[in-house]
Amino acid sequence: MNPHLDRLHPYPFEKLRQLFAGVTPSPDHAHISLGIGEPKHPTPSFIQKALTHSLAGLAVYPTTHGGEPLRTAIAGWLERRYGIPPLDPATMVLPVNGSREALFAIAHCTIDGSVPDALVVCPNPFYQIYEGAAYLSGAEPWFVNSEPARNFGCDYGSVPDEVWQRVQLLYVCSPGNPTGAVLSLDDWRELFALSDRHGFVIAADECYSEIYFGSTPPLGALEAAHQLGRSAGAQPYKNLIVFSSLSKRSNVPGMRSGFVAGDPQLLKTYLLYRTYSGGAMSPIVQAASIAAWGDETHVQENRNLYKEKFSLITPLLRQVMDVELPDAGFYLWADVRRTGLSDTEFAKGLYAAYNVTVLPGSYLARDAHGTNPGRNRIRMALVAGVDEGLEAANRIVQFCKDLKAA
Repeated sequence: MNPHLDRLHPYPFEKLRQLFAGVTPSPDHAHISLGIGEPKHPTPSFIQKALTHSLAGLAVYPTTHGGEPLRTAIAGWLERRYGIPPLDPATMVLPVNGSREALFAIAHCTIDGSVPDALVVCPNPFYQIYEGAAYLSGAEPWFVNSEPARNFGCDYGSVPDEVWQRVQLLYVCSPGNPTGAVLSLDDWRELFALSDRHGFVIAADECYSEIYFGSTPPLGALEAAHQLGRSAGAQPYKNLIVFSSLSKRSNVPGMRSGFVAGDPQLLKTYLLYRTYSGGAMSPIVQAASIAAWGDETHVQENRNLYKEKFSLITPLLRQVMDVELPDAGFYLWADVRRTGLSDTEFAKGLYAAYNVTVLPGSYLARDAHGTNPGRNRIRMALVAGVDEGLEAANRIVQFCKDLKAA
């Protein structure tokens, strides 16, 4: 067996299952889950129709590279969304079956296992795929803690130079999971300079880019690179590869449709790797994806639903815990120390008393540099409908009031 498998941590939801073992939730309340970031808004009907009208594609073997119409649709969306120069669909865009497996696979493609003590830098807290990819590629994760004083951004300037010298891959998530933090242009300038100096690849996870609350969309990695003069020349978008998905943007998590885009030299190698290891996207999913990437009306409607939920729920919860509207994404990242409970105690007690599931923040982070930046926080995924979300919020408020009264 691969010895690196022994280094993998249980997934957060397995830890949650163990935390709730033996707990009988309140029978007076129907269960509401704010624990899993699975979009619950309805899938747009035009995407469903595009899928069902393309069933003839089941008779065709798909290619790993994906069809030219889909790559062109993705390139067009990137150009419109981020105001970047036209991308070559043949060399700078690659469809993938959801960003999760692609984020995992990029480490195996970029990590040189012959180099001892290779490092993969990850934000902390983080999407656990980054850590597992590091371990199973033979590298070690090195965590940079998010800081509340930096709006939950990471201080990459605090990473010692001797660490950067060993780094082969940097994962960034912007907007962040679970914090919602968005990297600024100055952040990207710093990361690109570090990448140029030390030669590591930047893997930018942008799955939450289309859920935001202000008038200005979150800055994207390709957009930042273009603004900083890195979109042209002999190696456009040097050492930068971006991952995104339709799951959150278009409420189609079951389609498993995403893409990778960026540095054409990296993508050439990544395509070769995926020819052996990656599943090709079904032609019927490709057809539905083309329809989804080509429409923005449903994306705006989806975003408006999240704006409504967050505008109603955040002030309610602010009465009983420290929580603010994030930059973007569909999570609330709340500090529960005012309740007198730890994050795990809070999650367990809330489940028992009011049958609402939230995820302890410490399950999404690791002890690093003397602290666990998720400790005493909970992640709440506001993915359900407005009414169900409000019901969950009111139960949480009542739970906190019960604690105070006791």
